[in-house]
Amino acid sequence: MDRTILHCDMNGFFASVELLDRPDLRDKPMAVCGDPESRHGIILAKNEHAKKFGVVTAETLWSARKKCPDLVTVKPHHEKYKHYSKLINHVYGRYTDMVEPFSIDESWLDVSGSRLLFGGGVKIADDIRNVVKKELNLTLSVGVSYNKIFAKMGSEHKKPDATTHITRENYKDILWPKPISELFFVGKVTAEKLTQVGIQKIGDLAATEPAFLSSFLGQQGLLIHDYANGNDDSPVLRSYERQKIKSVGNGVTFNRNLTGESDIKTAITGLADVVASRLRQYEMKASGVKVDIRDPGFKTISRQKKLDGPTDLAEELIPAAFALMKENWDFSAPVRMLTITGINLTIGEESDQLSFFESDSETRERSKKLENAMDAIRAKYGDDAISFGSLINNDIGI
Repeated sequence: MDRTILHCDMNGFFASVELLDRPDLRDKPMAVCGDPESRHGIILAKNEHAKKFGVVTAETLWSARKKCPDLVTVKPHHEKYKHYSKLINHVYGRYTDMVEPFSIDESWLDVSGSRLLFGGGVKIADDIRNVVKKELNLTLSVGVSYNKIFAKMGSEHKKPDATTHITRENYKDILWPKPISELFFVGKVTAEKLTQVGIQKIGDLAATEPAFLSSFLGQQGLLIHDYANGNDDSPVLRSYERQKIKSVGNGVTFNRNLTGESDIKTAITGLADVVASRLRQYEMKASGVKVDIRDPGFKTISRQKKLDGPTDLAEELIPAAFALMKENWDFSAPVRMLTITGINLTIGEESDQLSFFESDSETRERSKKLENAMDAIRAKYGDDAISFGSLINNDIGI
């Protein structure tokens, strides 16, 4: 029997939480902005009134106000969002212990074992929406399906405050006509590459020969071909199963050999950014960093070091990995492949306790807010939606 997977996605989460304390803004176009005092601030979330004007997440405040001159902005309060995220996940926990947070406002639930107690997936989804609305005065959209990918796409299909059921019988009708950019894990760059060869819809991808996709995109091509055809058996991870994760890494064989400090710094920035994002997704922090370096002759060296404290921030992993490489590698020697790995992991709450008596600097707090905002933007618009400036237009394959 198929599993029953739910993907629960809060509607305009940051904005909705802010409106709990600002009911006077409920009937006005409103957005949460990273720097409301600056015309270059980034929109992190918007309410339905702002959405009707075409305001979108990740655009600049200047652009949003061109569309909606009366847009009201408020500053983000990330501790408040974390608080409500925990409350929401506690609601999910009433229906199943198999809850996997994907971001601060999204979670997967495997309710396969809960159907005899609470009814089918659609009923459980509707019950959860009603409970969250009644107890927390917040709304969410839920996708119900037999795998995680389709459940995620179901939660995006109809908003706000809706349940969408994607089955083996209807997924072709619902998902295949959508643009290729709407397939989960297909970012902007990949979508552009696929469109250039005539693959414009998800259905086009599903019908494409896997061998062509493999030659064109490598393993990613095979992966997204499976996703388009509903082939995904990845499990929903319980919280205690995350503790079994020993390390989080990211490695790339580059389009060309790296030489020089600038190349190395660009590569480390891109790799560490992904590692940090994955650590935050798993709600874990790394107390050490490891660097694996491979030259064109396939000789590989591995070096690691302990960090000053647990972290899930790219801004802290990057200098540590760079210093480690500088100590152990001649930058004039070519590099074919590089892997950055966060090691000696701890659960987020444990990490916070370890650093309880440390006073975070203002710089670190800014980095936390920035990288949390980047997570939120990527979760909605794909991994390519926002990145570090030094990675723009690089030619090494990051």
